[in-house]
Amino acid sequence: MIRREQHEQWMRRALDVASASARDVPVGAVLLGPDGAELAAAGNERELSGDPTAHAEILALRRAAAKHGEWRLEGCTLVVTLEPCTMCAGALVLARVSTLVFGAWEPKTGAVGSLWDVVRDRRLNHRPEVYAGVLEPECAALLRDFFR
Repeated sequence: MIRREQHEQWMRRALDVASASARDVPVGAVLLGPDGAELAAAGNERELSGDPTAHAEILALRRAAAKHGEWRLEGCTLVVTLEPCTMCAGALVLARVSTLVFGAWEPKTGAVGSLWDVVRDRRLNHRPEVYAGVLEPECAALLRDFFR
C-alpha cells in the first residue's frame, strides 16, 4: 500500500509537468534517484525544439544522467504519464533504470505491453520492474482534453 501511495504521489508530480506543456502533447516524466529525490523532470518538447526525439522520457533521462554524473541510472525510477514508445522504452532499458511507473496505456505506440513489450524482452540485458495504470484516469483525461 505504501508503494502505491508513493507511486501516486510521484505521478501527480508528472501530471503537473505534463499540464505545463502548452504546445505539445501533454506527457510528463519525472526521474527519481535511488533515495527518491527528484533528479529531473520534463514534458514533451518536440514542437518547441523541432526535435523528434524530444519525448518527455528522453529529456528526463538526459537531464538525470547529467545531474547524476553517470549514464547508468541503476536504482532510479522513471515515472511517466503515458506508456513509453519503443524509443523511450529502449532508452530506459539502456540507461538501466530500475523501475518504471506509468499512467495511461498507449494502444497505438505503446512498448510496455500494448503493441510491444520492450522492457520485458528476455533478449535484452536489463529489465526494469514495471507498475502500470497508476492514476490512469487522470493521465488519460489530460490527453483526451488535449486532442479535443
